[in-house]
Amino acid sequence: MKILIIEDEKGLSESISDYLTKEGFVCEVASNYWEAEEKVNLYYYECVVVDLMLPGGDGYDIVGMLKKIAVTTGIIIISARNALEDKIKGLELGSDDYLTKPFHLSELNARIKSLIRRRHFGGNTEITYHEIRVQTQSRKVFVQDEETPLSRKEYDLLLYFLSNVDVALTKSSIAEHLWGDNIDTVDSLDIVYSHIKNLRRKLLEKGSTDYIQSIYGIGYKFGTP
Repeated sequence: MKILIIEDEKGLSESISDYLTKEGFVCEVASNYWEAEEKVNLYYYECVVVDLMLPGGDGYDIVGMLKKIAVTTGIIIISARNALEDKIKGLELGSDDYLTKPFHLSELNARIKSLIRRRHFGGNTEITYHEIRVQTQSRKVFVQDEETPLSRKEYDLLLYFLSNVDVALTKSSIAEHLWGDNIDTVDSLDIVYSHIKNLRRKLLEKGSTDYIQSIYGIGYKFGTP
């Protein structure tokens, strides 16, 4: 799952990014209003964590922008402003949560995970698609009730597919989701094919139906054949 962190305080931004990366998220960072505006208009994020006080603009404006162009993106405001009217304004603009600084990174992580579950999977900590079952808290995958070990990228890929059942996904969108800002380190989009091939093989070996379908000239779709 891809997260955008909009925070001008470098130390805090790096701490959030490092913590969430260890939790399995792909993190991108914007340190001012202009970077944030560019990123939210170019890319899709499962969740955006946004500070209100930004160089060049206001975090409230970013929230309003997101509600217009990315209605399924979850939004969490982080701010030193703790007045009730600030929290009410943020929630009325469309943010899903408001966390007052200072906060524990573990609490932010828990709120992000809860928000993503609500947005994509109806709040469930367990996702089931026919014989495939995913426990999002433990990041464990089961096929026919037999645990199926996956690499981090394979797990992220499966969750991305499950979030987009019957949706045609391009190789570039899959790569962007898996690597985020680090996509420049990917030599070729062929690596997407390698991860999909490995994921398909592991699922099939445990008795899964082959739900991963190639779409000529576009990419892939996950769904009942």
